[in-house]
Amino acid sequence: MNSSRRNFLKSSGSLLICFSLPGCSSDRGKSGGGYAFIDSRIRVESAGVVSLSLGKVELGQGIGTALAQIAAEELGIGIDRIRLSAVDTDYSPDESYTFSTISVQQSGPLVRKAAAAGRHFLMQRASAELGVPTDDMSVLDGVIFVSGAATDLDYWKLIADQEFSVEVTGDERYLPVSQYRSVGQSVQRLDIPGKLFGEAIYLQDLRLPDMVHARVVRPPAERARLVDMDSEEVERMPGVLDIIHDGDFVAVVAEREQQARNAATALRNSIRWSRPDDLPGPDSVYEWLKSAPTRVESIISRHSSRQDTASTTSISAIYRRPYQAHASISPSAAVALYKRSKLTVWSHAQGMYPLRRAIAHTLGLELDQVRCIHKEAAGCFGHNGADDAACDAAAIAMQFRGRPVRLQWERGDEFAWEPLGSAMQIETRAEVDESGRISSWDYDIWSCPHTSRPRSADTAGHLIYAQHKNSPLRIPAAASIPQPAGGADRNAVPLYVFENMNVTKHLVTDVPLRVSALRGLGAYANIFAIESFMDELARTAGQDPLAFRVRHLEDERATAVLQRLSDESAWPDRPAEGSGEGWGLSFARFKNLSSYVGIVFKVDVDSESGEITLKHAIAVCDAGLIINPDGVRAQIEGGIVQSASWTLKEQVRFTESGITSRDWTSYPILRFDEVPQIDVHLMPHNNQKALGVGEAAQGPTAAAIANAVFHASGLRLRKIPFTPDQILNTAA
Repeated sequence: MNSSRRNFLKSSGSLLICFSLPGCSSDRGKSGGGYAFIDSRIRVESAGVVSLSLGKVELGQGIGTALAQIAAEELGIGIDRIRLSAVDTDYSPDESYTFSTISVQQSGPLVRKAAAAGRHFLMQRASAELGVPTDDMSVLDGVIFVSGAATDLDYWKLIADQEFSVEVTGDERYLPVSQYRSVGQSVQRLDIPGKLFGEAIYLQDLRLPDMVHARVVRPPAERARLVDMDSEEVERMPGVLDIIHDGDFVAVVAEREQQARNAATALRNSIRWSRPDDLPGPDSVYEWLKSAPTRVESIISRHSSRQDTASTTSISAIYRRPYQAHASISPSAAVALYKRSKLTVWSHAQGMYPLRRAIAHTLGLELDQVRCIHKEAAGCFGHNGADDAACDAAAIAMQFRGRPVRLQWERGDEFAWEPLGSAMQIETRAEVDESGRISSWDYDIWSCPHTSRPRSADTAGHLIYAQHKNSPLRIPAAASIPQPAGGADRNAVPLYVFENMNVTKHLVTDVPLRVSALRGLGAYANIFAIESFMDELARTAGQDPLAFRVRHLEDERATAVLQRLSDESAWPDRPAEGSGEGWGLSFARFKNLSSYVGIVFKVDVDSESGEITLKHAIAVCDAGLIINPDGVRAQIEGGIVQSASWTLKEQVRFTESGITSRDWTSYPILRFDEVPQIDVHLMPHNNQKALGVGEAAQGPTAAAIANAVFHASGLRLRKIPFTPDQILNTAA
């Protein structure tokens, strides 16, 4: 395949724009040679198109379109000429994961550099061809202009029948923002038409010649172990090709998908497992969090040297978040093929290169024997079952060589075996002085880790297969993500300024349930706690909640967002407490270094049924330089909807022996008819750099809803989810 790609480029003519990094090998994962450069980004091909090789996988958030806009802008072409290439470890740049709302921040400058280098090279060639200085030339949609007049020369004529490689040096000159035509405009996302018209673009649609189908038969609980299995009857079922038994890993392979499902059901009934009962009881999760072994870390400790003798009012509160699932609409899947000593895996995981390293180590392969290719599936919003499904399929393909293996999880597998977002307990204490300012702030978090990604040989033990196979890999120790990003402590340090502040993390090291990254990590619960508590403190101080926040801010952009939010929501004209419609305010800067988002939520609370009706959300976002305004609005809207679902409905349920919420009835999510009106307003960028938005709305949404419920009913809700039972019990 590598050879045919080079032959194609040679036959058609192309310009390959790439990075050559000091100290890095030029080998792109092949033995016996490699490309002249590494991290190829852009190919200007003589067919009149430009191929952009993504380093970040597209997860439905529109980053491919945004990066295409950046490339088109610097190259001086229309975005309709851009063709996106999915991440493929044989060809693509290694940019690790798509996560943490940093894709445009990380990839955007690299794409911009590459496109600027390509533009410079092509304009130099045009200058030589036309005998005109580059200062007298311009380009529009690839056509060269001289002194404002179009010539008959364009990019594709410049490279026809020739092949060039251009190295990005870092000395490229960029277009000024004032000349942007594409960046800052709401162009149609490149991935939407295929989805809208039902094209076979998702991983679940992938069909390869001679493909077989597989199902894994999971234990009933995480620490259950196989006692005995009778598979003779299953082996005789129609279409069954093989039963894979490797330690506690059991899977069935069949010619057709329904045959694999039927065989897996029969096999499930023929296996006897041990039954652990070591999970904390469903009513004692938060007591368990506080009593479990922890690693205590001081996140910030700041004390004023000034002696303050003024009297203060002290208040405290406890906030709780349950275990929550990613709840992807389609269960995880993968396709794998082992042929001619090369394992190829098609996956919807968040990072192809980390997945490649983990799978190679788990299966005992050399890195250049594994190729991972990204295919979209339902949004994962963090580390769901995609990596595990990929390793499942790879392990089966190693035993079933020469034919592609399609591995599909069942819905119950997804809910019971995906890594969950950790439960959290947050205890806050603060003092308000006579002037109405917060004089001290103490904040303690109890949580399991928020990452267990299988990203390398050292962390491959996080994969289910790696734990269940014969000679299992060691499960890595609990990981702590350092500040300023943070894991459990993400956004635990308020953006507000307090003279005396202590923030402490109690990281649970003996984890009873699989946990990892769920969208926003600890920021969702931390912002919920901080912004709910700020409302309580504002009430204690007898101040307007918005003015109270502004009083404790020194960040001018944060203050501007709140002032704009006040205007857009008509905050000064809100109804009085308890008069009907509840209004709630919340604000945060994601990770204290990404986008700013302020939200006002309007809700109704039915005191008889306990039902909360979400009516209207008004959001203001400062995302710096905005590439695609519609894309930013969509991300904020999607974050609000997802967070509203977490906040009102979502909670993983389990007993001492295992997870019991394994379908949409036992794990309900927000319905379409429950989604409120959402208005998103964007701040002007003022030539600021682009900031990520994908996870910025989750935390403010939860607190805004909680504060709106208090405004409507006088009830303080500090435990997620805000179910009708909690409303009625709190009222009682």
